[in-house]
Amino acid sequence: MAIFTHLAGLGPALFALKIMSNTILVGSQWGDEGKGKIIDVLTGDVDIVVRSQGGNNAGHTIVDGDKKYVLHLIPSGILRKGKVCVIGNGVVIDPVALVEEIQGLKKRGVKVDKNLLISENAHLVMPYHRSLDEIREALKGKNKIGTTKRGIGPAYGDKVARTGLRMADLIRPDVFKEKLDRRIKENNALLKGLGGKSINGTKVLADYVKAAKVLKPFVINTVSYLHKAMEAKKEILFEGAQGTFLDIDHGTYPFVTSSNTTSGGACTGSGIAPNRIDMVIGVVKAYTTRVGEGPLPTEEEVLGDMLHGMGREFGATTGRARRCGWFDAVATRYASLVNGVDELAITNLDGLDGLEEILICTGYRIDGKGKVLDTPPSDAGELARCKPVYTSMPGWLTPTDKIRKYKDLPGKARRYAETIAKLSGAKLSIVSVGPGREQTIHL
Repeated sequence: MAIFTHLAGLGPALFALKIMSNTILVGSQWGDEGKGKIIDVLTGDVDIVVRSQGGNNAGHTIVDGDKKYVLHLIPSGILRKGKVCVIGNGVVIDPVALVEEIQGLKKRGVKVDKNLLISENAHLVMPYHRSLDEIREALKGKNKIGTTKRGIGPAYGDKVARTGLRMADLIRPDVFKEKLDRRIKENNALLKGLGGKSINGTKVLADYVKAAKVLKPFVINTVSYLHKAMEAKKEILFEGAQGTFLDIDHGTYPFVTSSNTTSGGACTGSGIAPNRIDMVIGVVKAYTTRVGEGPLPTEEEVLGDMLHGMGREFGATTGRARRCGWFDAVATRYASLVNGVDELAITNLDGLDGLEEILICTGYRIDGKGKVLDTPPSDAGELARCKPVYTSMPGWLTPTDKIRKYKDLPGKARRYAETIAKLSGAKLSIVSVGPGREQTIHL
């Protein structure tokens, strides 16, 4: 096929990944690309890991030997000794959930002390946010978005409306109580109008003041801290949550999250200027997945059944089965443009080990007709009408999960990885063949 002629001589373009001073890692699909594992691996070479957006609607799964950790708010670097983890100003924090996460890690012997810092400007997720999230989702009926109902959207809504509460408020009890009273009164009226139950302000105050006592030692001006760290030549890794096509501006709106999940969001969500970023790494699965509602052009039920049957592709946060499809190069190429992706990490290659034939989407046709599109339509309805244009590649029919060197991968597996990297417009630097740290191949 023409694609193979176009990709001739691809091999020499590949080179080993070297972490730069300030590196952003983003998901180049619809989230769940395996970013947590890649971040964990790369954290060994950095000093600081920064989370810059999202809330506890995201989940990163880390496998260390026989231990499995699922992190929701705390950056993945917390599992590495000598690393500092920063929750930036762009994150929305449920204080009670964060305390539970901290305590859960401590019970498992993970140090959470001076190695965790929380931005005083980060906004809070409140109980009324969760109630509003659930009610609004129910009212949408068949047009529901598929939210996790963790209150993330309403919390960001209050932030934009300039009515939100922040960590700086939480750690000042008198200020917090005064502001909370106003917010409870207003949101209870809103909940009543929507047919929901009122929030008990006294209980919320007690729960959040209790959480504040635990969190206060971690709360600082993280922008100042990060800039001093850069002056000291520290290596910083910015950890993205969710994926490019869940971005509030660039995703498949309205089936998106409520924050900027792209590389630009790492700058605004941490206070680091764009010209201080040295590298952007995009993470993709060797196929495509999505949780919740919204268009997924390459969705294939048979592929999903196979992966689910292998015990794969269930959400770390919700437990929901992910929708699965063939690799979508149209989407990942666009993600590379939006994020400025320099290098690519491919995960879950081993998930395709048993397939005789593997398809790659290289273009779309609306309703299967007309010209081939090489850019995803911005309108979600139009994207849902897109039919993929596929090219076919032979599978390798060989287990790859125990392979540790790139040259030892089956030739057809290497060819596939190199092809999707080329189509995505980025240099291939990492191939993952399993959840464990040791199952990571560096080129």
